[in-house]
Amino acid sequence: MDESYIIAIDLGTAYSGYAYNITPKDKDISPRVKRWGTEQGLDTPKAPNFILFDGEQTFMSFGYQARDAYINMSSSDAEKCYLFNNFKMSLYGQADLMIKAENGKTMKALQVFAAALQFLKEDALKTINKTTSNMQFEASDFTWVMTVPAIWDDAAKQFMREAAVQAGIVSRDNGEKLVIALEPEAASIWCKKLPAEGFLSENHSRTSLQQTPGTQYIVVDCGGGTIDITVHEVLTDGRLKEVRKASGNNMGGQTVDSKFKEFLREIFDDGVWEEYEAKHPGELQQLMYDFAYMKQVDQDGQFSCPYNLGQTASRKKEIEMFFDNDKGASWNDGKIKISQRKMRSFFEESLTGVRNSLEEILKNTTNIKYILLVGGYALSQVLRDHIENQFGSQYKVLCPDLPQEAVLKGAVMFGRDKAVIVSRKSRFTYGFDIDEKFDSNNHDEERKAISSKGELCKGVFFKMIEIDQDVGWNENKVYKFRPVTNDQEIMTFRFFRTERKNPKYIDEWGAEQIGEVVVKMPNTTGGTKREVKMEVIFGDTEITATATDLLSNSVARVNIDFIQDT
Repeated sequence: MDESYIIAIDLGTAYSGYAYNITPKDKDISPRVKRWGTEQGLDTPKAPNFILFDGEQTFMSFGYQARDAYINMSSSDAEKCYLFNNFKMSLYGQADLMIKAENGKTMKALQVFAAALQFLKEDALKTINKTTSNMQFEASDFTWVMTVPAIWDDAAKQFMREAAVQAGIVSRDNGEKLVIALEPEAASIWCKKLPAEGFLSENHSRTSLQQTPGTQYIVVDCGGGTIDITVHEVLTDGRLKEVRKASGNNMGGQTVDSKFKEFLREIFDDGVWEEYEAKHPGELQQLMYDFAYMKQVDQDGQFSCPYNLGQTASRKKEIEMFFDNDKGASWNDGKIKISQRKMRSFFEESLTGVRNSLEEILKNTTNIKYILLVGGYALSQVLRDHIENQFGSQYKVLCPDLPQEAVLKGAVMFGRDKAVIVSRKSRFTYGFDIDEKFDSNNHDEERKAISSKGELCKGVFFKMIEIDQDVGWNENKVYKFRPVTNDQEIMTFRFFRTERKNPKYIDEWGAEQIGEVVVKMPNTTGGTKREVKMEVIFGDTEITATATDLLSNSVARVNIDFIQDT
């Protein structure tokens, strides 16, 4: 099967979707994005990130169907089910084992993520097979690309790989068919090829970025959960070099949503909002979905008061009395109107987070020419205007016509050519532990150990890659080791990372073990003269380590497992 057949899945915080390519390798890649919402009279590039399970934790539906089914449920049925929304953020900073549904009930995170990915996988294959009557595709026919925030830690990326295996996207035996793409990188790959007419603003020159070698630009992926930022330089061949390691925060569009709900809680006091939130979660989801459109424009917000919110409030006092103040909202014949000033206030915390992150990068990076805004949150006029006002005098602020599709389309392109990112900045110092011959001038006395090989210093940090070091795509390092004893039948390599540049020992402050690889050495004929070769491949979005016993050809391979428990 043609290796250029690609399916890219973007499992987002607020919205999810996929794009694909089935054009042969000898033709220009043509990413096609699945459209959602036909049954609801809509046409969107992503589906809202709702996933619904029944009371037995059996998958029921995803996206618009899950949202609508939950909204139309009776309160008693909704209490039995499990509806998850914005569940991706549970992996920000940690790979939680259990996550909460809208009604407070919990399920295993891996089960929820795997079910979402399985639905998207099956829907993608169904969509593609409808358009190719002369042949039918299976999951194994494709290279699959999974997008993740660049600021996610390695444990979260490993979690997503495991969820993809559970979803049947790839097996453990063909894990190389799954590519992890960093969201701002994917967006950058797409945006660098766009002509001037591919952007909303008129700040762009007539030439695409990939045709202007030496140009440096910032990509700000404005998602529902995270703000993900990377800095790239265009090289002479149009490929990209990472200038500064990815950064960002969790101040995405959901922060604005939270402020909106806090405001409604302030308006509907005296326990009204708490009762409404607990008893009518489906109706609340519809309200938040409507707000997603309100926050795209910079004007007064107006919406019909949800029926059950009005009923709950009326049992306390006349509903007009909840608005008998100057909080920025008013009541008008069944509608709630929020002033433009108050609507803007919902953005303040998020905008401050975005601005601070950009300022931190810009004060330490020269030669930046463009700031590119992508992601669903970039549809917000308030966000775009803020970045233009703050930085537009020094940099050209750009946003593609379809900012929410940039990551998906770029991910498809990345699936075909991972070498498009020539080098990345290492986020950590990586190494493994070794035992060295003890040297009283170099080693701490308390670390001395006596062995058959003499006096050794155990737990020395052997550095492979240093934090902030440029690491070339698919860069590999090869090491050779010999056993300590004649009859040694296994060799274990433990990998560590730290944010310190030159750690001396593996148990220093800030160093943490991130995995290990164990290679069998069943043939002991060569004694201590036998050799094990370890090859570590960096420069991709993950690290792969392979250890080979050169005498028996026993091989152990691992995408370094950063999850201690799953």
